Amino acid sequence: MAAGQPIRGWNGVNSQLAGRLAKLDLHGPRDLLLHLPLRYEDETRLTPIAAARAGFPAQIEGEVLACEVVLRPRRQLVARVSDGSGTLVARWLNFYPSQQKLLALGRRVRLFGEVRSGFFGDEMVHPRVRVVAPGEGLPTALTPVYPTTAGVGQATLRKLIERALDTEPMDELLPPAWLARLGLPGFAEALQALHRPPPDADPWALEQRTHPAWRRIKFEELLVQQLSLRRAYLARRARSAMPLPARGSLTRALLETLPFRPTAAQQRAAAEIAADLAAPHPMQRLLQGDVGSGKTLVAALAMLQAAENGWQAAMMAPTEILAEQHYRKLSAWLAPLGVEVAWLSGGRRKRERAVELARLHDGEVLLAVGTHALIEDPVTLPRLALAVVDEQHRFGVRQRLALREKGADGLRPHMLMMSATPIPRTLAMTHYADLDVSVLDELPPGRTPIRTRLVSDARRDEVVGRVRDACLGGRQAYWVCPLIEESEALQLQTAQDTFDTLVAALAELRVGLVHGRLRNDEKSATMSAFAAGELDVLVATTVIEVGVDVPNASLMVIEHAERFGLAQLHQLRGRVGRGTAESVCILIYAQPLSQTGRERLKVIYENTDGFEIARADLRIRGPGEFVGARQSGVPLLRYASLEADVDLIAPARELAEDLLAHKPTAADALMRRWLGGREGLLQA
Repeated sequence: MAAGQPIRGWNGVNSQLAGRLAKLDLHGPRDLLLHLPLRYEDETRLTPIAAARAGFPAQIEGEVLACEVVLRPRRQLVARVSDGSGTLVARWLNFYPSQQKLLALGRRVRLFGEVRSGFFGDEMVHPRVRVVAPGEGLPTALTPVYPTTAGVGQATLRKLIERALDTEPMDELLPPAWLARLGLPGFAEALQALHRPPPDADPWALEQRTHPAWRRIKFEELLVQQLSLRRAYLARRARSAMPLPARGSLTRALLETLPFRPTAAQQRAAAEIAADLAAPHPMQRLLQGDVGSGKTLVAALAMLQAAENGWQAAMMAPTEILAEQHYRKLSAWLAPLGVEVAWLSGGRRKRERAVELARLHDGEVLLAVGTHALIEDPVTLPRLALAVVDEQHRFGVRQRLALREKGADGLRPHMLMMSATPIPRTLAMTHYADLDVSVLDELPPGRTPIRTRLVSDARRDEVVGRVRDACLGGRQAYWVCPLIEESEALQLQTAQDTFDTLVAALAELRVGLVHGRLRNDEKSATMSAFAAGELDVLVATTVIEVGVDVPNASLMVIEHAERFGLAQLHQLRGRVGRGTAESVCILIYAQPLSQTGRERLKVIYENTDGFEIARADLRIRGPGEFVGARQSGVPLLRYASLEADVDLIAPARELAEDLLAHKPTAADALMRRWLGGREGLLQA
């Protein structure tokens, strides 16, 4: 529905209620079928008041003996209800006059809530209350409790869902052979079991979502996600791109001039990319590898393959520092081959920028490196055939689309996305299933392992001494802080304060400061001075997280490490250990540590393998956070869990392939059932 359009109601739902339901992503009766309970309450049985146990939910039925508003210790509605076996007090701290009328003397009511010991005996606070006729029957199913929003009560949701269950079609769209193979119930049977579970249903299996009905729903959800991604993948392959055969003239020349030999993983990834580039449809490949595994070289070979065919290639990085690092590295490698690289960033002078833009527009320069300045309107790349996006998860869907739209008329550029945040296999199989993936799973020879140390901030002076010793021994050190300005709420040490403190404490050393508020030329000058060995210590915010390569830096200190995410800690740690000297990363943490903070530090202390860290990160943060779900464009999973339901992912992929090939109508119907019209952003 277009923004600003009034929301229309549907049968039994007025426009005001429809607007509230839309906040729950419920746009019609069919959506209600898949709005599944969070938990259940057992109203199928009555508990005598005398038998009700404190700390447990119970349903009691009795006669109202008294009901009044009392003012002390605070204004509240208090009722006394008896069922012959005993008496129970019910209290409401927030109430309406209508509730007081409901609890008229002598009325027969059912109360549902948790029983607890109160000053006047057993009591319920804010129980659910319902007036009943003598001898009225009990529900025959557990009562579902649904996710809701302001203005939509449980009773309203239950009524709407009950009506949908009775009137909406619940077509079986999965092949019977697959249901038998996986031991799953039919769709209608699963929905009935989840919305109307019988009293003998296993409440634990329902709560934990391990019940066969839940497994059926979760499998179908995973299947729809695979269908979405696979369709996006096939749609891309149906488009045209400029074939860029591997001619070898420039790529071979680069390999011959390098002072090192690529690793087997680099050679394998480069061969996979070269084969993709030679095809007449757009490459859509993710190159992932741990910090320092050599992704830049693989990207350089791909860009040269475009250049040796007379076409342009552009590399986009999320920060000025990282983009400039790529530019310097590529220029150093390619200048001896006579290949120029254009440099585009927001920080360049207007005249320099205009010259670069003109040369790119005229096709004089075939390779470009830049920040998101590359996707701004004045930049024209008429012969763009390859777009490389580094740290791709930092760019939103629309930014990636904008670079792709720079391609030559009627042709899509090949896309190579790079990430130093390794992606766990289950995540790659679901959220990245529309990409081909190349993995750099070995480090270049000569890289030294990094030792990690955890230090309480009470021992800060020892760390300063460690920095002094390392730098007087001819090495360099980073000191990373999370914020630029003082924030009383977070009480974090700031980069500026740390810089001032270290300048005073390390008078014999040269200390520099770099953070996001500096002008780009100031940042570049400080980074260049550190790289050239003119500074001993670099105090920085996380602008140095990726891409900075100073082999002589062997010590990394991270302030308030408990505040950083695992991927960020791993990235920062990877800035050292790039030379032959033994490298150490010291994580300073503040007490008291939260449970999550403690868990994160334990993982980073015990592991150096990026994939193991990524798996732990997925477990701690969940997939939505991990992939930057708000930006990824991939439909997030509402019910399936990548950890608990990993055994369903491979069969979902297999069935998705089968349905798209042989039963496209069933695939379409499944997509409509789960996504409605929300498939658009998958094209990113």
